[in-house]
Amino acid sequence: DFHAPFCLHCGGTLTPDVIFFGDNIPAPRTIEALARMDKADALLVVGSSLMVYSGFRFARLAAASGKPIAAINHGITRADDLIDLKVQASAELILPRVAQLLQE
Repeated sequence: DFHAPFCLHCGGTLTPDVIFFGDNIPAPRTIEALARMDKADALLVVGSSLMVYSGFRFARLAAASGKPIAAINHGITRADDLIDLKVQASAELILPRVAQLLQE
C-alpha cells in the first residue's frame, strides 16, 4: 500500500511540484507560460505526447502564430500534424547537442 508523506509541521499531505494527469495548471504559471510563448520565436517540445490539453494548447498557439515547432519525443504526439521537425530519440542524447549548436 502506498501512503503519501505528510508534513511534520502542519500534517498536510506533501506533494511534488508537478502537474498530475487531470490536474489543472495553476493560473499564475499558465499566465507566465503564455507570456513567454508570446515572446518566443519557436516552440521546442521535449518528452511529451501532448495528449493533455494543458500542453497541447501551446503547440496550437505556436502554430496559429506561425511559429515553428520542433519536438524530441519517442512515439506519436497529439500535435504531430503541427510539428515542423520531429526527432524520435532520447532527449538525454539530443539536448546536449542542441545546446552545443545554440552556443555556436
